[in-house]
Amino acid sequence: MAEIDRFRPDDRRQVEALYRRVFGADAADASRLRWDWQYRRNPYAPAEGPPIWVAREAATIVGHYATMPVKLTVRGQEIDAAWGTDVMVAPERRRQGLGDELLRTWDRHVGASIGLGLSASSHQLLQKLRWPSLGPLRALVKPLSRRALRQPQWPVAINRFVSYVTYPWIRLVARMKPMQGEVRVIRHFDDSFTRLWDRIGGSFAFAVRRDARYLNWKYVLPPHVRYNIAALVRDGEAAGYVVYRHVSEPRQRVTLLVDFLADPQDHEGFFTLLRWVDREARAADSDKIRTFALHEGFRKLLKKSGYYAGRRTIDFVARINAVPVPSDFYKEPTAWHVTLGDSDQDR
Repeated sequence: MAEIDRFRPDDRRQVEALYRRVFGADAADASRLRWDWQYRRNPYAPAEGPPIWVAREAATIVGHYATMPVKLTVRGQEIDAAWGTDVMVAPERRRQGLGDELLRTWDRHVGASIGLGLSASSHQLLQKLRWPSLGPLRALVKPLSRRALRQPQWPVAINRFVSYVTYPWIRLVARMKPMQGEVRVIRHFDDSFTRLWDRIGGSFAFAVRRDARYLNWKYVLPPHVRYNIAALVRDGEAAGYVVYRHVSEPRQRVTLLVDFLADPQDHEGFFTLLRWVDREARAADSDKIRTFALHEGFRKLLKKSGYYAGRRTIDFVARINAVPVPSDFYKEPTAWHVTLGDSDQDR
């Protein structure tokens, strides 16, 4: 019978070997590259080590669940929370309840257990455990060129026809608009971003604390991906930011708007940040911009800026343990701020 306990430093080699068995050599190499940054250097990792649990049979590790600790604001209260990230069970030990017990262990040890983009099996298990259902986080897309709506599975003739038919509409929604504020490219988040969070963080019913320490760890220090960062500045103080990067996908180039923050009531400021990203995407020859946003206020402003609901979705789950929440808390997450940059989805 497997015993579940905390990860120890001398478990690292066995965990890497299990990762290779379950996910393959390429995924294991990528995990090794980001491991120290994601878990050991996390600014909210507890003193006793990263919140990772392993299932042991004697001296052999047959299961593993890694989580990424964060500070979470829930209706004005700040609590310890953790994103569920990499869960795995040895192939010969599946369907024996190990995944179930690893998830339960994670849930028992955190003030809030939250997951973004969990695997289908993990999502089914959480439904079995009767976690609140929040539905998928749906992408928003802004087309910029005639190639924006092309699909790799379509024949060339159909893609050309779609491009021809939709191009007048794309030209309309992609037209450039003047910026109405000062935006600066930055390489480091200073203390003014902590002050920004302290000013506006309480306006979200649910959001990871986005202070300077967290933002520098999340977007400046990762070894596996490079981000572009721009800040909206007023009177020398940060009033918002955007984090984005440009990627190549089949038949098109995409700018990912990974994360952003501004006062949801500061429409002019948020529009200015979006228009900055428009210019950056065009300069990178991107065909479209894609982002994910849960907050209804931000989604409305994105749609006013030419974004439309895309087909891509990311499953999102959450359960609050440390503080009481009303019965309808999970039913209307309209004031929750969750983006692609949360958890470890943008790898």
